[in-house]
Amino acid sequence: MAALVAFLAGLPGLIAVPPLDRDEARFAQATAQMLETGDFVVIHYQDQPRFKKPVGIHWLQAASVSLFSSPEARQIWAYRIPSLLGAMLAAGACAWGAQAFFGGPAGLLAGAMLGTTFLLSTEALIAKTDAVLCGSTMLAMAALARFYAAARGGPPAGRALWAIFWLALAVATLVKGPVALLVVGLTIAALGISERRPGWLASLNPIWGLILFAAVVGPWAGAVTVATDGGFWSAAITGDLAPKLAGGQETHGAAPGYHTLLAPLLAFPMTLLLPAAAVVGWRRRREPGVRFALAWLIPSWVFFELLPTKLIHYPLPAYGALAWLAAAALDKPLGTRTRWIGGVLSGVVGLALAGGVFVLLSLYGDPSDAAWAALAGGLIAAAGVVGGYMLARRAALGAAAAALGLGLLGHAALAAGLAPRLDPLWLSHRTEQAMKAARLLPRQGIVEAPVSVAGYAEPSLVFALGTPTVLQGPDQAALAIFEHRAAIVEGREDAAFRRALAVNRTPAAVVATIKGLDYSNGDEMTLRIYEAPDPEEAPP
Repeated sequence: MAALVAFLAGLPGLIAVPPLDRDEARFAQATAQMLETGDFVVIHYQDQPRFKKPVGIHWLQAASVSLFSSPEARQIWAYRIPSLLGAMLAAGACAWGAQAFFGGPAGLLAGAMLGTTFLLSTEALIAKTDAVLCGSTMLAMAALARFYAAARGGPPAGRALWAIFWLALAVATLVKGPVALLVVGLTIAALGISERRPGWLASLNPIWGLILFAAVVGPWAGAVTVATDGGFWSAAITGDLAPKLAGGQETHGAAPGYHTLLAPLLAFPMTLLLPAAAVVGWRRRREPGVRFALAWLIPSWVFFELLPTKLIHYPLPAYGALAWLAAAALDKPLGTRTRWIGGVLSGVVGLALAGGVFVLLSLYGDPSDAAWAALAGGLIAAAGVVGGYMLARRAALGAAAAALGLGLLGHAALAAGLAPRLDPLWLSHRTEQAMKAARLLPRQGIVEAPVSVAGYAEPSLVFALGTPTVLQGPDQAALAIFEHRAAIVEGREDAAFRRALAVNRTPAAVVATIKGLDYSNGDEMTLRIYEAPDPEEAPP
């Protein structure tokens, strides 16, 4: 049931939202190239090796695209299915782990709260690593928690539980390297320091578990080492991991406290129970389930806060612990102060998020989008205000149910209704549609590939137009017209492009003009699509 809630939260946006820059489109393009070339070991983005993350997410995406679509179709929803499944796994595993300590109803509530958080339900519609990482890490943590619960009078651990734990860790490592190992390791260390009773860890069957882990991860690790002569590891460690640890990589630095300040927004609509979760964490810290959740949450959260590079999704593998504490809080009546703080916080965050919806409308929408904005903003505000009011009125369980239901609907209206209508944000998608209408897409089989693009190099356009797309300057765009291929030229490069055309006395016709915002860097863009002249109509 928790997995179904996560499915409903993520599905609308998965279908409706166009490809996103930059990470999603890069991942999808690299996966498409895997299917095109048959090379499932070395990751490439166009002609450049992409040595930042392991291969796991690309394998999952390739399987999804092979089953439901094709690399030629460039349908982004097929690349997003593993992320949706990862979010479903996260919610289901969260419920399964919490049930061992707090019972079935609390487990369901914990999983549903995790699945409907704005952070996870948004990651569920993006074709990259983080939802799958969250799901596989959550499964490993749930299995670990069940071993811990069994050693303290909880439900007995199943015979295959050790294999589930190690397989989940192996999948997480293939998807995003050492993140899951870090979360699990910090949790075990915190429990060991606080209790000094490590005997239960023998249930993990570490010898056979490590053999299983190596059997899953090892073949690709060996193959990529041979194929790249060790270049993958040096680039991944020195070019990606080390800069994140040393400073704010790619301008993504922030002071400690960044994730904590954002948590009420990103955990919404679970926000109303965050104060109660904090109270439970302090007052019931000696209970096995609460102790485990704290050992999971606190060290991981502190690590992500101290990490110089900060992106909002980094602490996502720890959000399950928040959901456990929030669900455990409903076992007993909440205090008056806790209820009122949670209710006010929920209302403020709901209204703030709804205000953000209308800011999006004012910046990038038009009057025809107002109905969707009103629906999305109204539902999100209602999730915060109604949930907060019911919590203050002592209806804690009903408040949680109302907030989750309204929040889920509000996120769906925002992701599937309003967001796709904000045309200035979807430059690549609109360019693809204009070229499709003009029958200029190479995959339509009418014009020659590749399309040449000058002044705009976002991965979403490469994904839309195909792997051979040329991302160079106005001279190459003029050469494309000379060779009777299509070209796309951003306004700042237009004068140089026309000069290059004049040198070769090559005419070109503007098929469409697309204006909008490159939200990756904040630049306003004007893209003109140029059509090569028909050879039979070109002047001698």
